[in-house]
Amino acid sequence: MKRRTLIPSLAALALAAGLTAPVHAQGKDKVVLMLNWYVYSEHAPFFLAKERGFYDAEGIDLEIQEGRGSGVTIQAVAAGSATFGYADVPTMIKAATKGAPVRAVGVALQVSPMSAMGFAEKNIKTPKDIVGKTVAMTPGDSMSQIWPLFLKKTGLQEGQFKTVSGDAQTKLNAVINGQADVLLGYVMDQNIKLQDATHKPVQVVRFADYGVNLISSGVIAAKDTLANKPDLVKRFMRASTRALEEAEKNPEAAVDATLKANPKSGQRDTMLTGLKLTTALYHTDETKSQRPFRVSMKNVNESLDLLVQYGGMDPATRGKAEDWVTLDYLP
Repeated sequence: MKRRTLIPSLAALALAAGLTAPVHAQGKDKVVLMLNWYVYSEHAPFFLAKERGFYDAEGIDLEIQEGRGSGVTIQAVAAGSATFGYADVPTMIKAATKGAPVRAVGVALQVSPMSAMGFAEKNIKTPKDIVGKTVAMTPGDSMSQIWPLFLKKTGLQEGQFKTVSGDAQTKLNAVINGQADVLLGYVMDQNIKLQDATHKPVQVVRFADYGVNLISSGVIAAKDTLANKPDLVKRFMRASTRALEEAEKNPEAAVDATLKANPKSGQRDTMLTGLKLTTALYHTDETKSQRPFRVSMKNVNESLDLLVQYGGMDPATRGKAEDWVTLDYLP
């Protein structure tokens, strides 16, 4: 009688060893995450998670693409050219009220990083100091869209200052070369880039300090994706939640992973400072006991109120927080 040699499957070997076979071992879902901007410290958690296999473990083959402003990222997600977007949520809400089929599935930055900033030698410490000055901005990015709200809230008028427009580097160069006095930027991004380039102190006027404390960056998805691929969204957000938690605990590793993937994205020391400034915006007092992305709907509603009062949103389109942000896909 012939003996048959039984060759155990990998899954059987894994079970025999007390391991669980990966659910998505047969094939991974290709996912494109488009960022809100060129890579900088705020994006470090995603690169850390990719390096450490958090997305692989969820059956996701992740490609991270740079963005050119939240408005552009939102358009890409709405058009289906990106699976997810990391973008400014109030900017997404304004686009959604005009028909963009998108929704936020988590809010990472629950305190606004938006600021006007320039060199301390310009002595611009309050909004009124911007009168008579030149402001550099990038059309289509989140700050240019929220800027009118800041003006209304602080009583500034468009005719009281000049503006120059350009992309990220043009905006920085305008301030560095003296063509502009301040630029619109994030406290953990352009603030640090200005210091990296010149080693000069920078004065920051934070929008949040003048009542424009909107929720900020979060993950957005197309409504079709939410309806047709809910499991993919849950897996992506599970990995992304781990990403923010791990970056908060180990910012050095997150910065190193980012620089490994994008060597020109910054200088290690100042990127580390930028990431620490970023993680400080992950929670409000209401959400400090929650995992990342679990924003308070009260916070979202307050942001909606600001958009109606100062941001040009039609009150008839305001809706409620849950219309624009859902926590149903979070771990």
